[in-house]
Amino acid sequence: MAIVFQVHDSAMNLGIAIARILQQEDINFLLTNRIPRLWLTRFIGWFSRIERRWVCEASIAAWQMFADLDLHDAKKTRFKSLHECFTRELKDGARPIDADASIVTSPCDAIVGAIGQVANGSVLQAKGYPYQLMDLLGDCDLVRSYVRGSYATLRLTAGMYHRFHAPYDCGVEQVTYVSGDTWNVNPIALKRIQSLFCKNERAIIRCRLKPTGQLITLVPVAAILVASIRLHFLDALLYRAYRGPNVIPCDAPFRKGQEMGCFEHGSTIIVFAPMGFAFCDGVRDGSLIRVGQPLFSHNGTTGSRFAKRGLRFGSGKNRGAEPHTNGSRP
Repeated sequence: MAIVFQVHDSAMNLGIAIARILQQEDINFLLTNRIPRLWLTRFIGWFSRIERRWVCEASIAAWQMFADLDLHDAKKTRFKSLHECFTRELKDGARPIDADASIVTSPCDAIVGAIGQVANGSVLQAKGYPYQLMDLLGDCDLVRSYVRGSYATLRLTAGMYHRFHAPYDCGVEQVTYVSGDTWNVNPIALKRIQSLFCKNERAIIRCRLKPTGQLITLVPVAAILVASIRLHFLDALLYRAYRGPNVIPCDAPFRKGQEMGCFEHGSTIIVFAPMGFAFCDGVRDGSLIRVGQPLFSHNGTTGSRFAKRGLRFGSGKNRGAEPHTNGSRP
């Protein structure tokens, strides 16, 4: 028994030592970007689907050495493959959805990255590193929808829950798929690769809120090891081998918190809201947010960072949490 603990401790210490090395910016950038990114992404896509118990368990054990992988709220903790762990579902009730009608919720579990107001058609991928909204969205009319609007960059780390959900009662009216590269989207890469999000593979999902008709746009951005985005309402997997139309008209209704799709590893979702929405209290660069928690508040009402002094989040009469589970589709 003592030998088992010694082996376990040695493995943990090795993992910590390697993780510290990988946190050095030059080494991290070199190992996660200056490599055959597309080849490695295809390889991981194949490897992660191998349904062998020993392969899966060894892969998850190695993953846990380098990432904060927490499976306590997963619907199941034994998986057939690494891919099944990546795309795991959550237990019922694991992510209560804020029911306040003035609140747009986070579509995913994430670390909040760059947030702010769209200024002169430009937003930030990191402090001091702007990019043009037109380069990301590729549609003049859509860009005009967010003049003086707000944006939030939500980064899903490798160990996080990888499914994403509707931020409000809405209808998805169009998806635009943009094929691209697979640069890492961690903070180190965002400070080195100009307009990184505009270079990577992504989907542009237009969500029309009900009943107001306001337009919220979600932009899931793929990254290294994640060159595929699955949207449950489309009969296609969006990745480099996709050969369907790039602009896909839709008529897909969703209720707030309902599952929309998933990544096949960690990545980023950028959320755009039109003028009249403000960030809720606690939403700031570096903060942790989960599916169903408040992200935007409409017209600076209850919960807004810019609300009148004295109004605190949670003071609205209609505030509450639905007895939602993980928002899965029925």
